[in-house]
Amino acid sequence: MTTVLIVDDQPLQRMGYAMLLTNRPDVTVVGEAESGLQAVRMTADLRPDVVLMDVRMPGIDGIEATHRIVASGARSHVIVLTTFDLDEYAYDALRAGASGFLLKDARPEELLAAIHSVSAGDAVISPRMTRRLLTTHLLQKPAAAGAPQPMPYELSAREHDVFIAIAHGMSNSEIAQHLHLTESTVKKHVSNLLAKIGARDRVQAVIAAYDLGLVTPRTQRKDRP
Repeated sequence: MTTVLIVDDQPLQRMGYAMLLTNRPDVTVVGEAESGLQAVRMTADLRPDVVLMDVRMPGIDGIEATHRIVASGARSHVIVLTTFDLDEYAYDALRAGASGFLLKDARPEELLAAIHSVSAGDAVISPRMTRRLLTTHLLQKPAAAGAPQPMPYELSAREHDVFIAIAHGMSNSEIAQHLHLTESTVKKHVSNLLAKIGARDRVQAVIAAYDLGLVTPRTQRKDRP
């Protein structure tokens, strides 16, 4: 059973999410918050598996609330939801430690899949935003704009290969095929890699790889979003 906290300053929006999730046998809505500050407090009290976080709210916005939740060491994973298809929101949300970013026009099945994915420790981001997000923001970082930076982590050669493959957006099965490994071995390498670089999930690993200049959008495979 996955527990969810809904955060949105619009009562009708909260009601819509609650109606969708309440009918699911594998999801329980444990609370609703109408502001970022209330979200931080309720996350600490209720410890939900997933927080559905709006961006634009009075007082503390969803980005700052996400930062505070993650900085507190809470076990909760945050999915940022917004009606605004603007790159800076996605970038700031992921920088703040969010495990997912979706637009509010996502289909119900996409939202449900995202909730289960981040609850399991994976990450979700709207596919159509990924390339534009990385191109617009990460290429502006000095590390990504110039030569690759010295690797600050003690990674094995195989973990380094997996790191780059993750940055290219490959799934575990694709990495296994690419590196001629079993999928279980890849999962072990991914787990070790995330622990070594201090990343909560694969999205955070992608950002770290771009910041280090290991890959840039120009080096991504053309079939990737």
